[in-house]
Amino acid sequence: MTPPATTVVVPAAPTGRLARVRATVTAYLGLTKTRIIEQLLVVTVPAMFLAQRGVPSLLLIAATLVGGAMAAAAAHALNCVVDADIDQKMARTARRPLARGQVPTRNALVFGLVLAALSSVWLGLSTNWLAAVLSLAAIAFYVLVYTMLLKRRTSQNIVWGGAAGCMPVVIGWAAVTGTVEWPALVMFGVIFFWTPPHFWALAMRYREDYAAAGVPMLPVVAPAPAVSVRIVVYSWVMVAWSLLLLPVTSWVYLAVALLGGAYFVFRAHRLHHQVKEGREISPMPLFHLSNIYLCVLFAAIAVDAALGLPVLF
Repeated sequence: MTPPATTVVVPAAPTGRLARVRATVTAYLGLTKTRIIEQLLVVTVPAMFLAQRGVPSLLLIAATLVGGAMAAAAAHALNCVVDADIDQKMARTARRPLARGQVPTRNALVFGLVLAALSSVWLGLSTNWLAAVLSLAAIAFYVLVYTMLLKRRTSQNIVWGGAAGCMPVVIGWAAVTGTVEWPALVMFGVIFFWTPPHFWALAMRYREDYAAAGVPMLPVVAPAPAVSVRIVVYSWVMVAWSLLLLPVTSWVYLAVALLGGAYFVFRAHRLHHQVKEGREISPMPLFHLSNIYLCVLFAAIAVDAALGLPVLF
């Protein structure tokens, strides 16, 4: 049975100059998906701590976060431009500014492109040009590869497209060192393997939304057992991969990585058992747990580096 199309209600235009200004600012902020930006920045700072093997300059941290926030905002605004048609069909995204007609498409496009340019120039001048180039590459990959090429064509969209969301740790490392070294690539891999369990849990909950929009997320095109098995596999790989940081961390990180990883894998297996036994599926607890897990794991990286304890190997 095809789910009914989502009805988009265009809000009445606000009256009064102050109200219009507030509504306009709110609409443009809505294009940037600020809640996702917060998560991206949460992993950037720990990467900088590990690169410094201590606490980096606060000015450098602030400059990197400002540039990273602008870059993420640019990518999300451009994503909203490309996906405006499917956002209107999904209950989860129907309230986004372009889906509701609150921002003209041309204005949103210019807004995103200007933010992309400003973020690159800012990072180049305030950190280094390697960080700036990596930031621009992340924006291009997210918009051109994930949003325009993969998202509507393959169920592996979030696997490969999720690489753009891994870039903040590499950018943070480059901002401190001017290079990209193997620990940055390990942190990249942690987020890369974390992304499928995180997003597939969300897509299981909003399967009908994606189906209505014609987006072939894995839960739309594959049976639930196949999805839950892959969530379990990626969870195990993510935890195993996270242990590759042990040569540059101490027992603090090891304890968090093992305990947090074990609990994450346990919850992934529990979701799989729900699916196998034909019980009512509750994927959102795993989705919310994935956010907590990533934040706690990277917080452990920051604390470990700040304390300066002897590394394990």
